Amino acid sequence: MSMYRQLWLAIILSMLLALAGSLFASLLSARAYLEQQLSIKNADNASALALSLSQQNPDPVTVELAVAALFDSGHYESIRIHDPQRKLMIERVAAAGDAGAPEWFVQRLPIESTPGEAQITSGWTQFGTVTLVSHSRFAYEALWTSTREMIAALALASFIGGYLGSLILRRLRRPLQAVIDQATAITNRRFITIPEPAVPELRQLASAMNATVARLKTMFEEEAARLETVRREANFDPLTGLINREFFISQLRSSLEGEDSTGGTLFLIRVADLVGLNKRLGREATDELLRRVAEKVGAGATANPEALAARMNGADFALLLPDQKAGREVAEALLQTLIVAMEAFVDGSASAYIGMGVFRRGTELRLLLSQVDAALIAAEADGVNGVREAAIEADDDVPRSADEWSLIITRALQRDWLRLVSFPVVDMQGRLLHDECPLRLKLDADAEWLPAGRFLPVAERLGRTPELDLAALALGLATLEQQPTLSGLAINLSASSMATADFRQRLGVLLHKHDKAAGRLWIEVAETGVLKHVDAFRSLCALLRSHRCQVGVEHFGRQFSQIGQLHDLGLNYIKVDASFTRRLDSNPGNQAFLKGVSSIAHNIGLLVIAEGVASEAEFAVLGAVGFDGATGPGVRVADGRQGS
Repeated sequence: MSMYRQLWLAIILSMLLALAGSLFASLLSARAYLEQQLSIKNADNASALALSLSQQNPDPVTVELAVAALFDSGHYESIRIHDPQRKLMIERVAAAGDAGAPEWFVQRLPIESTPGEAQITSGWTQFGTVTLVSHSRFAYEALWTSTREMIAALALASFIGGYLGSLILRRLRRPLQAVIDQATAITNRRFITIPEPAVPELRQLASAMNATVARLKTMFEEEAARLETVRREANFDPLTGLINREFFISQLRSSLEGEDSTGGTLFLIRVADLVGLNKRLGREATDELLRRVAEKVGAGATANPEALAARMNGADFALLLPDQKAGREVAEALLQTLIVAMEAFVDGSASAYIGMGVFRRGTELRLLLSQVDAALIAAEADGVNGVREAAIEADDDVPRSADEWSLIITRALQRDWLRLVSFPVVDMQGRLLHDECPLRLKLDADAEWLPAGRFLPVAERLGRTPELDLAALALGLATLEQQPTLSGLAINLSASSMATADFRQRLGVLLHKHDKAAGRLWIEVAETGVLKHVDAFRSLCALLRSHRCQVGVEHFGRQFSQIGQLHDLGLNYIKVDASFTRRLDSNPGNQAFLKGVSSIAHNIGLLVIAEGVASEAEFAVLGAVGFDGATGPGVRVADGRQGS
């Protein structure tokens, strides 16, 4: 039984006991008072009758007439007169009739009054003794009326008391429920604070809970700040603050090989004659020049959270823009910005050269780097500030216009030219955690299945991602229902879908329809989308938790400095971006960073899964730094299936 029910039961029982006691005491008191009044009345009336008869020189006829007249008034139950020898002379007894109250009431509360007695004299001679009992029906009637009035008054008092009790319980329940919700949130890995209530005991409890949450958040933030420092030391250039070559190459590889990759544009930027500038200007001025160049190159990445700027070596910088179509315009604008920034250092000579190339998913990393580097060398050979573009193989087998794509997406949705492909996610013992299932789409009935990175960017621009995401979810739930032994199935949602209330409402309807299978559904959103739409993601998490779904963040770590925004979302797992796991076995800095990530995640109850594991050596190191699972071409399921 809940505490509230127990409190209500205690209040009701207390009120019933108090009211019953009050009513019982009042009834006994009223009955005693009425019995006393009847006894006094009997004595007074007997004395008055005896005195009246004594003054008339009584004889039997006169006494009988007086008794009859008095009895006929209807106020007496009996009047008796005995002679001095106690022989009955006259008797009048009322017949049984209405007592003025219910029979059960009369039986349970009998009113007994002492009969009144007085001596009748004739001169100095005793004539007889009168014994008189007044009728009790008036007393019963008065007692019954009083009882009903008391019951009504006590019922009204009970109602008012119950209402006041409910107000008090409600006043207590709200802050207590807030504390309960806070404790529940902590168990769900959501660290929230609540206002402290006015009730002293609950205020102490809420204060203690808030202090606990504050300490957890402080520890979380301190550890996150420490890990951010470790991450920057391992992956960033200390002079310019841009990412270093190794980390940039890992990110570029993910852009080329990732399932959800959309392609992009690679820029290689070279400061002209850095060696000569260093000799002429000195180390400090050269360092300042490099910082200015880095600032301008980095500014080209700030507009897109998935863009990357890097310092590749002494004079070379790189910029990666995902899904970038206006690459030439960006390169020309960047070059002009660099010319202005370096003007005070170069004395009219060339400032910088830029080589660029637009690539798509699946392009070989070595081919891309060699061709863009060749373009950079060609620009440098010209000896003047300039941009050269590499002729990288274009993708001509897909539609070009938005109208074509819109028609294809509509046709694919109508004709079920959509399917999920399955890649295993395993724990560190090789057991299957769940299957990661990205979406595929066909251009027509006989075409090949396109990966998500080929059509989702266009669908994003056309506003069609909610339809595709719902279709993927429907396919996933159907698969779970058809395969009850499947441990789980992960579906990726786009940020634009998640951000709309209509999508979340339709998702709720779909999950309710497949409620049994929803408990094995894993839903994940990319880190950039989560941080861009934190409030919408929080609403999504609440919806998914209500259907027992697992909720996670994929591509985690690229914006690790903003991890503090994720502490109250109630996540179940994170998938660390592949750029941190590539060649992890030879990168002590990233090993320290990922060990800290797994530690802080485990402290708040999250599973930590690695993306894009390419080798058994990487997989082994992940186990050593505390990861719970992994996916990628370097993992194998215990049943022999290989990841991707």
